[in-house]
Amino acid sequence: MSLNVIDLIKGQLGPALVSQAASQFGESESGISKAIGGLLPAVVGGLANNADNPGVVDAITKASSSGILGNLLGGSSSNPIITTLLSSLFGDKVGGLVNSIASFSGISNNSAGSLLNLVTGATVGTVGKYAADNNLGASGISSLLNDQKGIISSLLPAGLSLASFGLGAENWFGQAKETVSSVTSTAKDNIAEGVATARENVNEGAREIREQFNNNNNNNNQGGGSIWKWLLPLLLLIAAGYFLWKQCEKKQTTTTMASSTDSTGTSTDTASAASTPATTATPAAKTDDNIDLNGVMLKGYKGGMEDQMIGFLKSGGYKSAADDSALKDKWYDFDHVNFKMGSSTELEAGSQGQLDNLVAILKAFPDSKVKIGGYTDKTGNEASNVKLSQARADYIKAALVKAGVGAQVLGAEGYGSKFATVDAKATDAERAADRKMSVRFAK
Repeated sequence: MSLNVIDLIKGQLGPALVSQAASQFGESESGISKAIGGLLPAVVGGLANNADNPGVVDAITKASSSGILGNLLGGSSSNPIITTLLSSLFGDKVGGLVNSIASFSGISNNSAGSLLNLVTGATVGTVGKYAADNNLGASGISSLLNDQKGIISSLLPAGLSLASFGLGAENWFGQAKETVSSVTSTAKDNIAEGVATARENVNEGAREIREQFNNNNNNNNQGGGSIWKWLLPLLLLIAAGYFLWKQCEKKQTTTTMASSTDSTGTSTDTASAASTPATTATPAAKTDDNIDLNGVMLKGYKGGMEDQMIGFLKSGGYKSAADDSALKDKWYDFDHVNFKMGSSTELEAGSQGQLDNLVAILKAFPDSKVKIGGYTDKTGNEASNVKLSQARADYIKAALVKAGVGAQVLGAEGYGSKFATVDAKATDAERAADRKMSVRFAK
């Protein structure tokens, strides 16, 4: 399965950065998050569309060592790599892109422009780091970007399209322009052919009407008379008009169906679109509460990791467990501990607090022992997934050792996607359930 680079980049654009950006730009966090959701696939699409441009590939290579990722908010706007790259990717359409994002997300144009620089910096920095870590040369980077072309349009949020950015089929994704031109030309030919056929049939109908009318006149002149002398011509005229209308309608319908293919080569499925709910219910956000640890209050979710572990220990469940086999099937997922995308040594902001809570729990129950587990979703190379999850589990173990409870940590293991349950083709949000760090009691 091809790597989705957007999944890599999201680790640089997490809640902590959204919050900082909102504060710095004077915007709401929801507006900033919405803008990033629209900009990210647009920027990745721009890179994919220029996958074979040596200047773009060179910029990505340089970005890995430029320090962009370390100062996204402070250095993106003035970084010459980003400025030059945006010009290469979008040319004079940068303004249209910024305007569309500002209107879509409800933030100012200035904020949208700053976010465009920030997202571009996060994108090239992350792709550059991935290329460096995996020894990808220029051809490898080009191949990675080319792999993104088939997914970009589907990742744009509802209400946005390449056309809304001023980035239509005429200049995105290879042969789109030729495909549209070909479809248009074929449609014109079909309509012209239909009109010509209809015209011939009308002419034939008119000829028959004249002949019948002449015959009727002859009969009248001979003293006969019949209702057909006026009814038959009328019926023939109506039939000819109906035939002409059906011919034009048929060709127009064919043209519309052929033109429904977008620039990525996928046809619009109106039946499927109609069955998709217009809105998706958003689950209620969890809020931290006070969790009682023998009179000491820890900040955590009711029913979350700390609450469950403390409850289990206080109930005597750990003491009464005969051996490790009685404990191995119950894992407690960290609610707040998250690593930056692709990293095993950098935690997202806000992660340390829950590690401190775990240390406090272990110190309050010194006889208890635990094991750490790391997990990934089903995407990517499994060997790499196992390696990454193992490194993350080892990092958590090392942090606990450093905090003075190492004797209570019996092991750390990375399972990769072995226990993942969500299909690899599911959305990133759905697959997030499989990307986690967990802890269980052990003996």
